[in-house]
Amino acid sequence: MIFSNELLSSISEVGIEMLPQGWRTTTVQAISSQMGDAPFGTNLKSKDYTDSGVPVVQGRNIQNNRFEWNNTLYVSSEKKDELKKHLCRMGDLVFPKVGTIGGCAILPKIEGKDEFVLSTNMMKINVDEELYSLKYIYYYFSNPIIQNTIKQHSTSSVQPVFNFTSLKKFPVIVPSLKEQKVISSILSSLDDKIELNININKNLKEMAQALFKRWFVDFEFPNENGEQYKSNGGEFEESELGLIPNDWKIGTVTDIFDVQSGGTPKTGNSEYWNGKIPFFTPKDSTNSFYVIDTEKNITEEGLSKCNSKLYKNGTVFITARGTVGKLSIAGRDMAMNQSCYALISKNGFTQKYIFLQTQQLINTIRKSATGAVFDAITVSTFQNLKTIIPNIDLVKQFEDIVEGIFLSILNNTNENQTLSNIRDTFLPKLMSGEIRIPVEREYTQAGELPMVAERNEKYNTNN
Repeated sequence: MIFSNELLSSISEVGIEMLPQGWRTTTVQAISSQMGDAPFGTNLKSKDYTDSGVPVVQGRNIQNNRFEWNNTLYVSSEKKDELKKHLCRMGDLVFPKVGTIGGCAILPKIEGKDEFVLSTNMMKINVDEELYSLKYIYYYFSNPIIQNTIKQHSTSSVQPVFNFTSLKKFPVIVPSLKEQKVISSILSSLDDKIELNININKNLKEMAQALFKRWFVDFEFPNENGEQYKSNGGEFEESELGLIPNDWKIGTVTDIFDVQSGGTPKTGNSEYWNGKIPFFTPKDSTNSFYVIDTEKNITEEGLSKCNSKLYKNGTVFITARGTVGKLSIAGRDMAMNQSCYALISKNGFTQKYIFLQTQQLINTIRKSATGAVFDAITVSTFQNLKTIIPNIDLVKQFEDIVEGIFLSILNNTNENQTLSNIRDTFLPKLMSGEIRIPVEREYTQAGELPMVAERNEKYNTNN
């Protein structure tokens, strides 16, 4: 197969000057049993969306090459029937056409749903699985080198564009089907463990949140006899926030934590950046309780030249601009920019308590934010925010119970970071053939990664 000079240039940029023995170059169009695109543009208008129905697949659902069904939009079954050419299913590989191009994800299962609608700015491919492994193709496009190549060759415009024509022509380098499956099996074993930890953490977070609500919102904390307070005759008194237990009071959130700010060192000074100190910004706020690594890092000198402290492990961060009210806990010491606030517990309260308490108050905080669309919060937002202040001994009792839950979440988050680093180190080497894996067996667990993997020029496989 003959490729254009532009395509061959793309292949060279992938970092493969000479293909390993038994490997070949093809294109996305050639590996696809069927390709789909969603060019219906204004066919989907705001009036087409419903509160439930058929999910719409959007680029914003792709995060770190994983597809998350969050902030999902829906259309009716009738609308779906009008868009039969633009449907996708679980297992399809999807790509954004604009915005966050370079990303990709395999559509996961969603309970009770068989078909989804591709949004205007999405594309999909179906792989001919008699010749190619879907997961191998997914990991091929997850390779940071490939993603950077896509970004570099994107159309220059207001926002980058990776269109359908570009996708069809894009080069794909593949070994034999058997080796594709072995490579994807190794990488999947790491991702499966990461996914398991994510699900465990989700359950642990729900447990901590449910217990907090039970004690400090529903007032069903244990009384002196170990019985539920409210259900067993607990005494209450009137307050400006409604009935509260007798020995509790009303105050502001600044009675339980201090609000501290951050800052950014000069971006033009290279001596301030790419150091070892994580630098938290709103982009680093995730669905996990803890943040371990950040997109940017600063140096010791950079820290000394900005308004941020080095906030300790366990500090609660809240985003103050853009998407207001996203909460994270620092999983290690880190600095913070001026678009966030650090919440530091005081008067005997704990970081875990203020994290869960602030989660309960997020909607109130957003409504108290400045601006017509509540796009920023200030220190005065917290100073004026009323809250119930419980008995401090009860807070300490609660801390003893949830300490183990939070520790497990942190340990799982740290393990996921380690597994992600291992995967990201091996992925480009496996996908380029720099490291070859024996194909006599499959690797189904993260611990089964071979101790020694031979470099391409020293290892041959029978294809």
